[in-house]
Amino acid sequence: MMNKYRLMSPGPTPVPPEVSAAGALPIIHHRTPEFGEVFTRVNENLQRVFLTEADIFTFSASGTGAFEAAVQNLFSPGDKMLVVNNGNFGERWVKMGRAFGLEIVELKYDWGVKADNDEVAEAVASNPDLKAAACVLSETSTGTVNDIKGFAEATRDVITIVDAVSGLGACELRTDEWGVDVVVAGSQKALMTPPGLGFVSVSERAMAAHEESTMPRYYFDFTAAKKAYAKNPPQTPWTPAVSVIIQLDLAVQQILSEGLENVFERHVLLGRAAREGIKGMGLTLFGPDEDMNSAVTAAYVPEGIDGKAFVGGLFREHGIQVAGGQGPQEGKIFRIGHCGYFDAYDIIATIAAAELALEAQGFDLELGKGVGAAQRVFSKSGAVA
Repeated sequence: MMNKYRLMSPGPTPVPPEVSAAGALPIIHHRTPEFGEVFTRVNENLQRVFLTEADIFTFSASGTGAFEAAVQNLFSPGDKMLVVNNGNFGERWVKMGRAFGLEIVELKYDWGVKADNDEVAEAVASNPDLKAAACVLSETSTGTVNDIKGFAEATRDVITIVDAVSGLGACELRTDEWGVDVVVAGSQKALMTPPGLGFVSVSERAMAAHEESTMPRYYFDFTAAKKAYAKNPPQTPWTPAVSVIIQLDLAVQQILSEGLENVFERHVLLGRAAREGIKGMGLTLFGPDEDMNSAVTAAYVPEGIDGKAFVGGLFREHGIQVAGGQGPQEGKIFRIGHCGYFDAYDIIATIAAAELALEAQGFDLELGKGVGAAQRVFSKSGAVA
């Protein structure tokens, strides 16, 4: 039987048809008024998604490139940074900071456990020479969303850096209102655009730190980016991923057309339905059962079931591409992405396929119980008439 392909991973995520089609348009030159008009609109609309009035620098790079831009531009070798590490991407901040010669104060938690902001505040108080503190909004490796409002309050005396690669546009993040100095993100998750762009929003306090920083840098230099943005027409310092920026232009307009608060609410419902579907199947969630976890849902693979075979079977037999676990959770959990271009029926289809795949591997469950639990979330909300 033919299976329709459904990409249900935490990233890359599905791209709306209009956004996909824009990638096939004839390419335009990046030093022209036509591109400058698109680039200006993209930057202004990104500020509305980031909920900031600060500069947002766009780089042709992955989200990890945006990480590196933040490290290179905010620090000098030997500076001290606090990093909350409760998953694979918190661990990446630790490794990257050390690679650039920073002294890392690591606040480590078990994967799936939320950061304790009282402990964050204690760590800041115990390290008066801290330059900055970093935390992941949505830890893609576990589905756990950290309390960034509380994190920003706990770190208000230092530069606050938030990794929002999978969270921006899916989880509530009020950059200026909460006092977040730097937000890094990528195009390929809730922004509904193919991979290829990394973003860094930079507050005035962070820009002042950049001016004092002595870390070597070239491609990711904030000063070069800011000078290029000030040109007429606005541009990037180096050749950008022109087609991906044009695709992003349409994707961000779709987000704003839906309304950012509505987007947040939709993601809360998607996450709630995924969690209820998981529990309805008799599986155990990995991480807190909270509406904050609105970008990714993770669950333990049942005992006796081969996790890699389960994920592979979902794809081969049902056309559903979810993600397996990473690092110490490889083969032990699976992750359903729902950050970006997803609706109720994506979740329902994924839960239905998961039931069939588990039954095929000998797991004892009642078909339809998980599906029904997910459906009831949407029915009660009025999201599905």
